[in-house]
Amino acid sequence: MSTLAATRDIILPLEPLGLNMSSRLPMHAAHLDLLEAEALFILREVAAECRHPVLLFSGGKDSAVLLHLAYKAFHPERIGFALLHIDTGHNYEEVIAYRDRMAERYGCRLYVRHVEDSIRNGSVRLRDPLESRNPHQSVTLMESIAEFGFDACLGGARRDEEKSRAKERVFSVRDEFGQWEPKNQRPELWSLYNTRVEPGGHLRVFPISNWTELDVWQYIQREDIELPELYFAHPRQVVRRGEVLVPVTRLTPAKAGDVVETISCRFRTVGDISCTAPVPSMAGTLSEIIEETAQCLLSERGATRLDDRAAEAAMEQRKKEGYF
Repeated sequence: MSTLAATRDIILPLEPLGLNMSSRLPMHAAHLDLLEAEALFILREVAAECRHPVLLFSGGKDSAVLLHLAYKAFHPERIGFALLHIDTGHNYEEVIAYRDRMAERYGCRLYVRHVEDSIRNGSVRLRDPLESRNPHQSVTLMESIAEFGFDACLGGARRDEEKSRAKERVFSVRDEFGQWEPKNQRPELWSLYNTRVEPGGHLRVFPISNWTELDVWQYIQREDIELPELYFAHPRQVVRRGEVLVPVTRLTPAKAGDVVETISCRFRTVGDISCTAPVPSMAGTLSEIIEETAQCLLSERGATRLDDRAAEAAMEQRKKEGYF
């Protein structure tokens, strides 16, 4: 679908948004242009200030947008970051194939580290073989940061996804254990960022934090960014558990008494099979997804993430423990 050669000319400001940025942009600059300009600035700030940054790439729509923005931030030079994927071993095969294809297309070095290795060396212990490995990615991520010496991890998290993500700054300081302290965040007045960290600590940086899910879909359509087919409506076997559709897979099989249905559905977010649910949908094109998203009142994590339903503050607790 997407070709890098087809990338449009863009506005490439060197100044942060918030000061006199709007006056420097052409009068026709649109909402997506402003968001893009802010993200490009943040990506360049990380490249300029951090010694060894890496871009966290899951193969989902947000990291796909982030990778495309990184391409535009440094074009015609190569992207200044390697990609890092923490593979739980419970990913959809098409997402893994997409991850490898994108790394090759954008000419990025791809590091893959496996939760399975953390289980093997004893740093991750599962209570049940079918337990979701999603929260355990934090351990493998911290092991990867120590292995490579990364001082900044760029991620595709957005404020509108979930309450604790709304609290976190664009440049988020993590301590030597990868932990986030909500009460110890730095001000980011006028989009001025502090990149200093204590020895052993590092930064998590979220260039599209101010984007909404609708912004992401509109940008994907505008830039013709390829995504895994899981994001588009397709027939799939599911069972209903309360308000959630649980896909019937080797990791989430139907239980006794479950009624298996085949319905048209799509994924609004793509993560570990064991904790990501599809939503009923007939949206098979980007225009249809944008129309559907514009009418939706529930965020994609609220609608589809089984792990966030475990507790009101489930995500915040995971972030305190080092999660993305």
